[in-house]
Amino acid sequence: MELFPYDRAAAVRYAHRWAFARNPRYYDYEWIGGDCTNFASQCLYAGSRVMDYTPTFGWYYVDANDKAPAWTGVPYLYNYLTRAHAAPGPAARDAAIGDLLPGDIVQLSFDGARWAHTPVVVAVGSPRTPDSVLVAAHSEDADNRPLSDYDYADIRFLHVFGVYKP
Repeated sequence: MELFPYDRAAAVRYAHRWAFARNPRYYDYEWIGGDCTNFASQCLYAGSRVMDYTPTFGWYYVDANDKAPAWTGVPYLYNYLTRAHAAPGPAARDAAIGDLLPGDIVQLSFDGARWAHTPVVVAVGSPRTPDSVLVAAHSEDADNRPLSDYDYADIRFLHVFGVYKP
C-alpha cells in the first residue's frame, strides 16, 4: 500500500461549502446522535478520495444504513485514523496543537470521560492556540469557529499525514 499526500485544500473547501448545509449525498444524523463525525468524514474523504470497505473496521459510506462505524462515531474515527497498519484511506497521528494544519481533525470531550465531537480544522494562526485554530463542524453548525469558543473538558488533535491507496 502506497502513501500519498492528503489534499488539505480540498478538505477545507468541502468544509466551508457544507458547514451550514447538508450534502444530499449523505444522510443527516443530526437528530439521531449528531452529524459531526459524518461531516468530518466527508471532509476527510474530499481530501483523500478513497474509502476502506473492510466490514466493521473500515472507513466507508454507501448509504445511511451501510457505513462503517468509523464514518460516524467519534471514538471509531479516532481508532481508524490512528491505526497501526496501512489500509486504504486517510491516516493520522496524535499531535500537539502546534502541529495542526488546515484539514486536520480535533476531537472534544465535554465531560472528560467520553469523546463526543469532531470538528475539522479550517485555518490556523501563529502561534497555534485555541484562539487561533479555527474549525468547521456539524452538530452546532460552525465555520471559522475558534476552538476557544467550545467549553470542553479534554481535547485531542489528529494530524493527517497522508492517504494510503492500493
